[in-house]
Amino acid sequence: MNTLASDTAMVMAAGLGKRMRPLTATQPKPLVRVAGKPLIDYALDKLAAAGVAKAVVNVHYLADALEAHVLDRDLPKVAISDERDRLLETGGGMVKAQRAGLLPDPFFCVNSDNIWLDGPYHAFRELSEAWNPDSMDALLLLVPHTGARNFDGKGDFHMDTEGRISRRRSGRIAPFIYSGIQLVSHRLLCDAPEGAFSTNSLWDRAMEEQRLYGLLFAGEWFEVGSPQAIAPTEAALRGD
Repeated sequence: MNTLASDTAMVMAAGLGKRMRPLTATQPKPLVRVAGKPLIDYALDKLAAAGVAKAVVNVHYLADALEAHVLDRDLPKVAISDERDRLLETGGGMVKAQRAGLLPDPFFCVNSDNIWLDGPYHAFRELSEAWNPDSMDALLLLVPHTGARNFDGKGDFHMDTEGRISRRRSGRIAPFIYSGIQLVSHRLLCDAPEGAFSTNSLWDRAMEEQRLYGLLFAGEWFEVGSPQAIAPTEAALRGD
């Protein structure tokens, strides 16, 4: 199957970029360049190559510069979810865009500060082929530690044989890291809190109902959360 589960992705781009200071003192984090290219363009170019026609980009910090940059694109066609008045975090940002009618059911959701190299198939095809709306509220693309560059944490999730995921247990190393890419059903957003909140609260509910699933990514993923991660990422992209 080559049909995508959705023609739309939300690109999370409204954060303050505190970990990327001082580079974010005068520019939003999604416009920080890696190998001469703004971070957000890596995500948008991947969406375009996969055939995702529309992207919803949320903006808050130094929003004018980010908005001017992304609205210049033809593919994917970009719509803005404006959070200038109040930063809504990841969960609140999705809910605002969904209530505004910008997000179909389901939709892809991508962080704007990750770079990845696809495996045999692009990430959005892999998520689409694994998607089951009857049993899933969200399907998270997960990376093993061996495929995660610049990551030095303990991991995020465990995954059972059916693909259902659970949080890292206390005192344990979790084998899988969230890539910042997921496929989301509107069901995940039902009865969501008002205002600013993290997607984690929605994931927790879905886990309790055994409706949060993971998919193992076969490619290579780069966390680019701080200035120190830029040089090794650029070296890896060059093939050094």
